[in-house]
Amino acid sequence: MDAVHHLSIDIETYSDQEIGKAGLYRYAQSPAFAILLFAYSLDGGPVQVVDLTQPEARLPAEVIRWLFDPACIKHAYNAAFEWYCLSRFFRLEANASYPPEKWLPQWRCTMLHGLYCGYTAGLDATGKALGLPQDKQKLAAGKALIRYFCVPCKSTKGNGGRTRNLPRHDPAKWELFKDYCKQDVVTEMEIERRLSGFPVPDCVQAQWVTDQSINARGVAVDMPLVTGALQLDAQTRQDYVAEAVALTGLDNPNSVAQLSRWLQEETGEEVADLRKDTVADLLGKELPGDKARRVLEIRQELGKTSNKKYTALAAAVCADSRVRGLLQFYGANRTGRWAGRIVQPQNLPRTYIDGALLPLARDLVKRQDAAGLRVVFGSVPDTLSQLIRTAFVAAPGRTLVDADFSAIEARMIAWLAGEEWVLEVFRTHGKIYEAAAAQMFGVPIEAIKKGNPEYSYRQKGKVATLALGYQGGAGSLVSMGALRMGIPEEDLPDIVERWRNANPAIVQFWSTVEAAAREAVNTGRAIELWGGRLAFARELDPENDLDFLTIRMPNGRKLYYAKPHMGVNRFGRPSLCYWGMNQTTKKWEVVETYGGKLAENITQAAARDCLAEAIDRLEAAGYPVAFHIHDEVVIDAPPGRDSLEEVINIMRQVPPWAEGLPLNADGWVNPFFKDRKSTRLNSSH
Repeated sequence: MDAVHHLSIDIETYSDQEIGKAGLYRYAQSPAFAILLFAYSLDGGPVQVVDLTQPEARLPAEVIRWLFDPACIKHAYNAAFEWYCLSRFFRLEANASYPPEKWLPQWRCTMLHGLYCGYTAGLDATGKALGLPQDKQKLAAGKALIRYFCVPCKSTKGNGGRTRNLPRHDPAKWELFKDYCKQDVVTEMEIERRLSGFPVPDCVQAQWVTDQSINARGVAVDMPLVTGALQLDAQTRQDYVAEAVALTGLDNPNSVAQLSRWLQEETGEEVADLRKDTVADLLGKELPGDKARRVLEIRQELGKTSNKKYTALAAAVCADSRVRGLLQFYGANRTGRWAGRIVQPQNLPRTYIDGALLPLARDLVKRQDAAGLRVVFGSVPDTLSQLIRTAFVAAPGRTLVDADFSAIEARMIAWLAGEEWVLEVFRTHGKIYEAAAAQMFGVPIEAIKKGNPEYSYRQKGKVATLALGYQGGAGSLVSMGALRMGIPEEDLPDIVERWRNANPAIVQFWSTVEAAAREAVNTGRAIELWGGRLAFARELDPENDLDFLTIRMPNGRKLYYAKPHMGVNRFGRPSLCYWGMNQTTKKWEVVETYGGKLAENITQAAARDCLAEAIDRLEAAGYPVAFHIHDEVVIDAPPGRDSLEEVINIMRQVPPWAEGLPLNADGWVNPFFKDRKSTRLNSSH
């Protein structure tokens, strides 16, 4: 057997498409796309740079041989970029005997390796978090050089009217750019070397390969709907602004300062800001006259920023009317859950239009019939917002099959903690909100139905189930909408206490995992829980100054917490800390954790593993996944492969590591993507 070789790669590219808006795939599919520099190292040897802008420049034959040798593993920091750009460079999409998917398993992503080990994304950020010496870190001049050589430039008299900077326009900068490209390979190799003692599991690597195939496949977009929505949105905004000018007399009613002053004068109310919640609160008050109310309504309509997703779709859609690259693998770097890209599919507005009205609304938008939309649906911006989901459609001759796990986090934490009554609910009738209310308030579950006074308990059972599983209190209930549901604030502490009393195993789960994590950090001893279902350990690599708290999941994957230690919290009590990305400050710094947060990480990670394995099974069964959102999978089904029942049965298969977990799913079949609340098949429990 031939020895395995390793080829580390970094490329610099040009396109007339802005990658931040267009996404990788439209960027690389542009006719203007070109690879400028190709830097590489074989088996850790000296880094070489090939300048592909030079006349007759070619990659060396031996490099091409390594690139396509299955015995040579290709490494890049963000391998999704290098893999796809080089696929375009070598025109693999037109090569039936060697399509990109055949090449993909030979690649390894060092960014994924960093994310798996609990570090943040970004070559520079990861290098600094690892404490790389200066000679191994990314060069700081890169952003300015990329702006100069990799994107179009503005035509001016000073630059002779050119729209692109070439190497000859600044040879000194070009030499520096080559050094920058070379140094990126040095940094990538050092990151990979340091993390080599904590490898990415084979199952996660295989999931990355599947993810890249799904991202490259993409999903069809209804461009007439997108075009109509953009036109309607622009016209409606123009009309609203004109109306606001007429009502207020302001030069610019979009100005927060101008409009705030006008509203204060008009209403006598103090207006600190014009955020969505503030505007909604003002509209809920008694206001003098109709003028202020109408201006606030206009402000509310203009504030529907979700319609910007149509702009994002239009910018990223490829020539074949498909949008690609909607998913970021390991976007949540500890749990491994996916994040959204481009249109942020994980955060799409809800669709409340249903039945025959939904196709009607879509047709009116395509015809740009603003008057018709107002007559039938009232608000044009609100209708457009609700229709964003439906811009994702099946390819011609195909149909969308949607399936999502039912209450998977509630099922998973009950399974992990051994909360048997919850598991029994999911194994039988599945009415978890009613069952939770019955447990909490001591009323028969049969009484908690519409028409009975006991039905009011269901709302409390629902919000408690959704909000309290990870050690949350009254604040978590408020965040989950308890007050908006009409639950009095004074009832919230009682709901918390009742839920915890009804779920002793889950409450114990919080303290057990925290105690295990603390013991692993303090003693270095490995702690196994629930017969090895979870394992906590402190793993060290002193030579590379690496120190992790790890939690081994039921499937063998690990969660990593860098530089764990005991600190002191704001209450003066000992607390478990680690280094990570602060979600508020967006800085790499010390982060505090506790039992409920660890339970949340573990539960969401295990739910993520269920989804990943379901995707693998669906793909293997001939159901091509177009994209997925949270616990929901959307399949672009070819003719004869649109069986919702079969898809649901595949989703419900319990992984070998999760014996006893009562999984369930439901879904729908439709030509366009719609909200999960729509009518669907509800399978047995």
